[in-house]
Amino acid sequence: MSHVVRPLEAGDRDAVLGIVTRAGNFTADEIDVAMELVDEYLDEGEESGYLTYVLADDEATRPVRGYVCFGPAPMTEGTFDLYWIAVDPDGQGRGIGRRLLAAAEAEVRARGGRLLLIETASQAAYATTIRFYERAGYTLASRIADYYRIGDDKLVFEKRFSR
Repeated sequence: MSHVVRPLEAGDRDAVLGIVTRAGNFTADEIDVAMELVDEYLDEGEESGYLTYVLADDEATRPVRGYVCFGPAPMTEGTFDLYWIAVDPDGQGRGIGRRLLAAAEAEVRARGGRLLLIETASQAAYATTIRFYERAGYTLASRIADYYRIGDDKLVFEKRFSR
C-alpha cells in the first residue's frame, strides 16, 4: 500500500483527534492544544502560522495514519518549530513518523528555513520519542530542569539546514 503526505483537510479532523487521543502519552490539555492548532489551520490556512500535513493511505477512503504540525517561529529568520507529530499507534514502527518528519524538513528547507526545533518532555513516556528524534539526526540543544513539573524537564532538539 502506498501513502501520500498532503495538507490537512477538514475531513481529517476527527482522524487527527483519534490519533492524538490513542497515542496514550498526551494529557487532555495537550490534546486540546493540538486540536486548537488543527482548527486554526483549518480556519485560516497558512495565515494561522501553522503548516499541518497528514500521511494518508493513497486510496479512495484515504485513512489518516499520522500528522505533523510545524511553522515559522515568530520574530526569527529561518527558524521553525515543530509543534506536533503523532502516528496512530497501529502504524507506529512502520516509517510513518519518519516520512512525516522528512516532509516537514523538506518544507522547512523549501521555505528558506535553516533551523528546526522540537520541544519534548523528559518523562519516561517520551523515551521512544526522544530516540526517534535522535535517530532522525536531531541533537539536544537545551534542557530546562523541572520545566513541566518536578522531575520532568523540557528538552529542545535541533536540526540545522544549510541555506
